[in-house]
Amino acid sequence: MPGAAAPAVRAPRLSVVLPTFNERDNLPVLIERLDATLAGIAWEAIVVDDNSPDGTTEVARRLANSDPRIRVIRRVGRRGLSGACIEGMLASSADFVAVMDADLQHDETLLPKMLARLAGDGTAGNPGADLAVASRHVEGGAVGDGLSAVRASGSGLANRLARIFLHVDLSDPMSGFFMIRRAEVERLAPQLSSQGFKILLDIVASAKGSLRIVELPFVFRERLHGQSKLDTLVALDFLGLILSKLVGDLVSVRFLMFMMVGASGVVVHMVALFSLIEGFAMNFQVAQTAATFVAMTTNFYLNNRLTYRDRRLHGWAALRGLFTFYVVCGFGVIANVGVASLIYQEDAGRILIGVAGAAGAVMGAVWNYAASSVLTWRKA
Repeated sequence: MPGAAAPAVRAPRLSVVLPTFNERDNLPVLIERLDATLAGIAWEAIVVDDNSPDGTTEVARRLANSDPRIRVIRRVGRRGLSGACIEGMLASSADFVAVMDADLQHDETLLPKMLARLAGDGTAGNPGADLAVASRHVEGGAVGDGLSAVRASGSGLANRLARIFLHVDLSDPMSGFFMIRRAEVERLAPQLSSQGFKILLDIVASAKGSLRIVELPFVFRERLHGQSKLDTLVALDFLGLILSKLVGDLVSVRFLMFMMVGASGVVVHMVALFSLIEGFAMNFQVAQTAATFVAMTTNFYLNNRLTYRDRRLHGWAALRGLFTFYVVCGFGVIANVGVASLIYQEDAGRILIGVAGAAGAVMGAVWNYAASSVLTWRKA
């Protein structure tokens, strides 16, 4: 176990970034495994913990007190895998930076092979790659028992979408296990989104083909302790990242997520409206009002779970947030109608009517996003 005899401190050649949330039991095991597999390599581990309530930060600090190769970054008031990875990579001073999960599902024995592929042999003919990706979908790799059938199918679909829309030529762009030259991280960092979970996809899409990439097979292990922090809503997060890249990062991933949730709210509204009218014989005005509140409530829930999951509200704070969201959306309707009315003309043709309606909808959406960011999900 690291700490019995503290090793001499050397400038690290490799930094291993470990984003954590509730990984108290897994972290000591992983550090012990890194110590064994990286023998002879100057390395450090940068634990980036999103203020885990299970005491992960305290465990990491105890490990760091006995081993100077371990550093800890505790993030308060912000959460998210991509943001944690970016902060950890930018905190490194090593030439090479690896990112891997702390849940023991990634095979740490692959790290020396990844480092060798990036370092090359120093000759002009073999300068080494810029990015090494651990892939579950090349020969020798496998999903194993680490993913459910649903998550495995979703991962395969996400891979295909990434290749089609972003022209990302990787067998496994959803992998969370990779190693990259730190100089490339510094170059690409301003273009990366701190929201979401798919940091590798963001890196490769932002690089636009400028990276020399190699893929190495690995078998995804079964989690030993704790449970996965990813859920089915991550699919929306992934779609938001694709849309953001398609528009050249002109619109933030968070705003696109907010818009997608809003679009789903239209479907919820219509289903609720017809259900109340047909199933409960409500008159239109009452049913429309009730459906509006149903849609706003589901929009709040989805935004709280996904769009603002790094600022997620709980308990009484969630109830207060729901009330402020109702108020924000109410003013959003006023902004929508006001802008549309300014453009609309009585004798206007269908095209201008459409422009007026669209302008009002955009204004209402922008207001809802801006106001809810400040009032409902304000930063701590």
